Amino acid sequence: MSQSHSIRTSNQTQASPASDLDGRAALAADVARSHAVAVDRDARFPAEAFAELRRQRLLGIMIPTALGGEGATLSQIADVCYTLGQACSSTGMIYAMHQVKLACIVRHTHGSPALDAILGRAAREQMLLASSTTEGQGGGNIRASEAPMHRDGDRVSLVRAASCISYGRDADGIVTTARRHPEAAPSDQVLLVFLRSQYTLEPVQGWDTLGMRGTCSDGFTLRAQGDSGNIVPEAYETIHTRSMVPVAHLTWGSVWAGVAAAATARAQAFMRHAARQGGALPPGAPHLTQAVASLRTLRGLLASSLRRYEAIRDDSEALGSQEFQSMITLTKVEVSELATATVMSAMRATGLSGYRNEGEFSVGRYLRDVLSAPIMINNDRILSNLASQSLIAPLPARISG
Repeated sequence: MSQSHSIRTSNQTQASPASDLDGRAALAADVARSHAVAVDRDARFPAEAFAELRRQRLLGIMIPTALGGEGATLSQIADVCYTLGQACSSTGMIYAMHQVKLACIVRHTHGSPALDAILGRAAREQMLLASSTTEGQGGGNIRASEAPMHRDGDRVSLVRAASCISYGRDADGIVTTARRHPEAAPSDQVLLVFLRSQYTLEPVQGWDTLGMRGTCSDGFTLRAQGDSGNIVPEAYETIHTRSMVPVAHLTWGSVWAGVAAAATARAQAFMRHAARQGGALPPGAPHLTQAVASLRTLRGLLASSLRRYEAIRDDSEALGSQEFQSMITLTKVEVSELATATVMSAMRATGLSGYRNEGEFSVGRYLRDVLSAPIMINNDRILSNLASQSLIAPLPARISG
């Protein structure tokens, strides 16, 4: 993947020991691309792509080098998400969700021997971690948990009505929220890490959806047992603001940008083919211009937000500020809307050739997949939650500064 096709910008400081990440990601993307149609058609886990991601040792790159990982920056991980998103939306999104869970552990273990051991094993074995944050009637409100953690001496247990655990059957572990104890308020949460031998999943709801079909986001009853070492020591409220929200929105956004880039590439190929055949651009040419322009805006927004987060990632006051939290949350809204608009422009550029499900110029799968973007942590919920802040937020007096 060339620099011009990455999320990174040329003036970004590089901090990676892994100069071959782009090449390794491209190899995994090639495998993901070759199975993307079957993954979508059969709504199945992209097993071949994740076998290659393991071969390329890309699942544990965020883990510190001291624990066997590569200490990759978030911008580098975003580029892997972008590359995978162009090849197979479900592969990209699963990879992004896995990295979000790793970020929540890596940054908040506070030297916990048990969690460091899990991270070391995750790097060594290239383990895949799933997430359980949606639950029962609360749905996508991940700052409120229904199920409590129970403690019996050093032992902990949890029974959770998980309305959605993406790729739960194929994961090596699950990272889940819970109320701190049975009398705790729904917002008084902890984060727990359970490995496959410590939990069972009882299916309660399937996943037959319009798009992102390969994420296999079934619903389960999660029953888990472990010990106090399974608990991430930092309060979830802190984990949520400093890691969960920014890493999720930036990695998910990078996947959606990849989907938009793939659709735009198909529209470009269609225009070139049509021009060679007829000597003139088809009527949909203006929509290709719009797709290219909105993709450029989308990538610029992501690059800017990544720079901002990485500049303050160790500043707890700045990360928790209303200014940053509003910015990073609205980044999700803007990126998801821009990605959807870009793919729609690509569809209109290609016309009937893009509307068909078969053929080299089909855009249908990209459109179905990207339509999940405004719904995944629903944009309406986000905007409603920020409405009161918008009433009092000062408006900028200048364009610069």
